[in-house]
Amino acid sequence: MTYSKRTDGRKFEELRPIEAKAGVIPRADGSAWFKMGNTAAYAAVYGPRSLYPKFMQNPKVGIIRVNYSMMPFSSAGERVRPGPNRRSKEISMVIEKALASVVNLEEFPNSVVDVFIALPQTDAGTRCAGICAASIALADAGIPMKDMIAALSVGRVADKLLVDLNYDEDSHEDGVDIPVAIVQRSGHVALLQMDGLLTREQLKTLLGMAQEGVKKIFEEQKKALKNKYKAIEEENGE
Repeated sequence: MTYSKRTDGRKFEELRPIEAKAGVIPRADGSAWFKMGNTAAYAAVYGPRSLYPKFMQNPKVGIIRVNYSMMPFSSAGERVRPGPNRRSKEISMVIEKALASVVNLEEFPNSVVDVFIALPQTDAGTRCAGICAASIALADAGIPMKDMIAALSVGRVADKLLVDLNYDEDSHEDGVDIPVAIVQRSGHVALLQMDGLLTREQLKTLLGMAQEGVKKIFEEQKKALKNKYKAIEEENGE
């Protein structure tokens, strides 16, 4: 089987259009909106604040707690059942671990930073969009971070290797989807999940494609933060 042309007309190594904004939820300590193609994610950060119950507190380090959810009519596939489920809990845990790799948790012992991620519109790559939005929101909240983090899906559809899979490609009968989260300056891979089989050479090629793809996302993340503070300076007449 061959995959000669992407369903949305993109080149195999081309990302979907990206949009990002910081400071979109007024009462949150930090917030962001991130959109890639038809997948959109909101992230709101609250904290650091005291962690309860107290037996969960650690006097040496704080924790990140992520709540990921897709809205009932957000999915390109079947309707999403409201409320927490096994998939949302698993994705929340995966995002927690990716974000914890870049946040200086030792700077707020006995405390928690809560990150709420909600997706009103989805077309594959939801955990990746959530990580991208959360990274902006954490920076917007002034949470001490080692670096920015961004995520992107790569994979195989039939005989072709692709960047940023959409829903049709993600659900293809002969496909493999790999969400990858990468730390900006070090290039460290903070998340890699794979559903399906690849050769070693295919995986190596796809990781290289992910490293190139996230460069564009990092630029959009930084632009979103700069635009927010530029707008604040203009409002203050500075």
